[in-house]
Amino acid sequence: MKKIHTALILVIGLILAGSLAAGGLHLYGAQHTLPRGTTIAGWDVGGLDIAVVQSGLNAQLAALESIPLTLKAGENTELTVTLKKAGMSYEAENFLHALNTLTDGTLMERVQARRSWPRTWSIGVHLEIAQLQSSLSPAWERESFGIPVDAVRRITSDDRIVYTPETTSYEVDWHALELALRAAVPTRIVGTGALQDMSIRLEVPLTVKQPAVTLKALKAQGIERKIVQFTTSLGASGPGRSFNVEAAAKAVNGTILPPGAIFDYGKAIQKAQAEYGFREAPVIVNGKLQPGTGGGICQVSSTLYNAALRSGLEIVERRNHSLPVNYLPKGQDATFAEGYINFRFRNNTGKYLIIKSEVKGRTLTVKLFGTFPKNVTYSLESRTVEVLSPTDKYVSDPSLPRGGTRVLQSGKTGYVVETYITRYVDGKAVEKKKLSRDTYYAQKRVIAINRGGMSRTTLPEPRGKQLVEDGVKSE
Repeated sequence: MKKIHTALILVIGLILAGSLAAGGLHLYGAQHTLPRGTTIAGWDVGGLDIAVVQSGLNAQLAALESIPLTLKAGENTELTVTLKKAGMSYEAENFLHALNTLTDGTLMERVQARRSWPRTWSIGVHLEIAQLQSSLSPAWERESFGIPVDAVRRITSDDRIVYTPETTSYEVDWHALELALRAAVPTRIVGTGALQDMSIRLEVPLTVKQPAVTLKALKAQGIERKIVQFTTSLGASGPGRSFNVEAAAKAVNGTILPPGAIFDYGKAIQKAQAEYGFREAPVIVNGKLQPGTGGGICQVSSTLYNAALRSGLEIVERRNHSLPVNYLPKGQDATFAEGYINFRFRNNTGKYLIIKSEVKGRTLTVKLFGTFPKNVTYSLESRTVEVLSPTDKYVSDPSLPRGGTRVLQSGKTGYVVETYITRYVDGKAVEKKKLSRDTYYAQKRVIAINRGGMSRTTLPEPRGKQLVEDGVKSE
């Protein structure tokens, strides 16, 4: 009997202990307050009601994002936005999700969550710099700091080289601004009232924005002075020829040749034809003068040829006219025939070269600007080494008396000319070499004849492909 009584007491004790334990677990797991010692971003929330902390935390995060940010750029430019407008966002997703584990789930899950609860929590701080970039946009930069202006090189009317320095502006250094902004924004919660009185002021880090062309870069091109000037006369050129010379000169004027580049006169003629067009003036067709389009354009190539020679430039392609020209000595001209003959030279000075060409009054002047030794000069000398006599060409004319003749076109003498170039250093000749051997073909004398019953007949000369010099082909 005594044993039964003891067992009964033991069972009742176990039941009471279990009830107490269950009641304790229920009380522990059913708490609506946060464990003591819990802090989030420095805010002590231990012992506070979970619902109060949830709503309070959301208010704190909103207060952080509402902090005004004043960005000062330069002397007189300021922009004020909220942190949210600047791309800053605050979140506590991990903490808020963890709060649910304290109130949701089974009793044992809530108990386990409370027992393993971390005491220290942080908030997430994120920056989307693109939002701020939309405010401090390139348009804002231009309005605030202006735009950079290229350095300018100008050649004056008296051939001086004048430089105008560039103007710089500023642009935002976004990497530095992002680092500064991340360091300046709060990452701790210090109370809603304190946050409402908080503001942030930052100096926007700027970098100098250079223009595409700087004074240093321009001067490095080596346009130091006028190297040479050469002039030819338009003489009695008619309005059409004068117009064509000026059109070609305008197309050449202002050409900039980098070191090693080749000047191509054919491309200049294409430009002149597109921008100005050409007028009717005498051209050379298969060695004879006749009306055509563009007559006179070779005066520009010939004048430029002489300037290039006197600058020691490398002549890549050049040929003399089939007929002598009246504005230059024989052997010192450079013809052009579209699609057949071109004039080209290479800039071998090691620096940039600028070509200036202009028709003023009745003269054409070509000037070259760049880098060239002042103590070096060149001179040209042309010699006629052979005279070519004209031959006769007969054409039938029945209107003449039998056996009679009449000169329809006087022949012209031809020449073979050798040209030499001499290089001088400090006024002393140091090198002389043959530059070219040119042939100007004789023009036939044309004679009309009535052969009557004579057995010999006169046949017309076969016509070959027309080669138009000193002009362009007409459509």
